[in-house]
Amino acid sequence: MRIGTGYDVHRLQEGLPLWLGGVRVPHTHGLVGHSDADVLLHAICDALLGAAALGDIGQHFPDTDPRYKGIASTKLLAHVGGLLRSEGYTIGNIDSTVAAQRPKLRPYIDTMRQTIADALGIAIGQVSVKATTTERLGFEGREEGISAQAIALLL
Repeated sequence: MRIGTGYDVHRLQEGLPLWLGGVRVPHTHGLVGHSDADVLLHAICDALLGAAALGDIGQHFPDTDPRYKGIASTKLLAHVGGLLRSEGYTIGNIDSTVAAQRPKLRPYIDTMRQTIADALGIAIGQVSVKATTTERLGFEGREEGISAQAIALLL
């Protein structure tokens, strides 16, 4: 068994689409990044890559590479799943948390879990997604950005 952790942060900007967990969440602001800036999927990718000692998301999908400009992070996650399978790993489970003051994410969490499971070829019961506010503290609380953390178990 191997365990990995992942963490990601992106800044919010008005007028951009907000992608979290592979789901477009209605909001006035979206996340800024080279790809679709999905902090949740990026944290999960890093947790999985870290558990397998395969580097990090920046190594595999550098923001200097035009192939990844605007790419859906579900594609990045699916690629990471393929890397894990080629190395002989099986995903035991993933646990993750998104920190955002707004929007409320509860209505989208089950769809996020299914999207993540589908991208990795695992069961929805192996994927946990939680959301929290920061009680208006820090950059998330001031609605300047959104962060996500993830932990993954590989077998």
